[in-house]
Amino acid sequence: MAYRKFKPDELFDGTRIHTDKVLVTDNTGKIEALLSVQDSGEGTEQLEGLLAPGLINAHCHLELSHLKNIIPPHTGLIEFLCSVVTKRNFSEEVIQKAIAEAEAEMYENGIVAVGDIGNTADTAAVKSKSQIRWYNFVEVLSFTDEQASLQFEHYRRVAETMEEQLRMSLLPHRTSLVPHAPYSISPLSFKRINEATAGRIISMHNQEHPAENELYETGGGEYLRLFEIFGMKKSPFPVTGESSIRSVLPFFNLGQTIFLIHNTFMTEAEVQWANAWARTNGLKLVYGLCPNANLYIENRLPPAAMFLRNDCLTVLGTDSYSSNWQLSIAAEMNLLLNKAGIPREVLLRMATLNGAKAFGWESELGSFEKGKKPGLVLMAPDFSWSKRLMDAG
Repeated sequence: MAYRKFKPDELFDGTRIHTDKVLVTDNTGKIEALLSVQDSGEGTEQLEGLLAPGLINAHCHLELSHLKNIIPPHTGLIEFLCSVVTKRNFSEEVIQKAIAEAEAEMYENGIVAVGDIGNTADTAAVKSKSQIRWYNFVEVLSFTDEQASLQFEHYRRVAETMEEQLRMSLLPHRTSLVPHAPYSISPLSFKRINEATAGRIISMHNQEHPAENELYETGGGEYLRLFEIFGMKKSPFPVTGESSIRSVLPFFNLGQTIFLIHNTFMTEAEVQWANAWARTNGLKLVYGLCPNANLYIENRLPPAAMFLRNDCLTVLGTDSYSSNWQLSIAAEMNLLLNKAGIPREVLLRMATLNGAKAFGWESELGSFEKGKKPGLVLMAPDFSWSKRLMDAG
């Protein structure tokens, strides 16, 4: 069997950065060995840059790719959400073209797996031919208990359609129903989702804006503007006097892994409470950060160092082209390196092995271990660029 040997300036194996290692793969990209330079022999390919396992994008909305350059930056979350709701109607041809271009961009810059949010099955055709692995989060929107059964059944059918269209796809994919956010899911809807997702991996947008807490604490705040678009003159949610995460996390108790996404306004006390709740109630929490999207919308970064300080399983996402300038995990790493001072090894773990563990793909992706086919990506040392070198399996 023919082998390839790669000697980059730096090599990240999933845990550590090395400067004196050679990666050996077969011609398909399956890992054979990680050797010292002295033991690697002849025929080594010299690479300029940092070599790492394929990158994992933990949070994206591929179906919104047609909104690229449509919503201006720094509008604030409420105005942004109103724009997404009112500007989604484009022709099918435009939507499909944008989805295909966005998928190709992620593939070329070294992303091998994506946790992708959708309210429709619009992305299924592109995903069925993709060399990226997808975890499809079909997002339920259901503001009132009166709507709960009807809306749940609608999104259940979307999930079934997605699964059917991806049955013969190139790579294995998974699909789960998930709640959109505390400001769009009624109590009965949360209960229905909990019952349908026992032991599954799910996702929920969390505390992107302080008004989310205000909604549960007082029943007021800026989200009332969003509700008006849907014909509601007041908040449809119960006033609990507690923050949004304390109000809704207790709806889940069936062994789910829950990706909490954005967390821009989450406090350390809430993180510690959420982690304790999860431990006590058999849940696993994953904290997804999308820093460029937070800058795009609110001109604010998430408190990345705080999540790391509390030993949270932390991963990275791009969000969508409605709220980002590019779909690049390397760009998210570059931002946190330069603006938040997060160490390079920590960022690399967030973008590779952490994501693989969070999705349950660590036996296949996320690190350079013999027998794995995690994909190879070459990056600038400061993560200012990345490019695919070999595909994942």
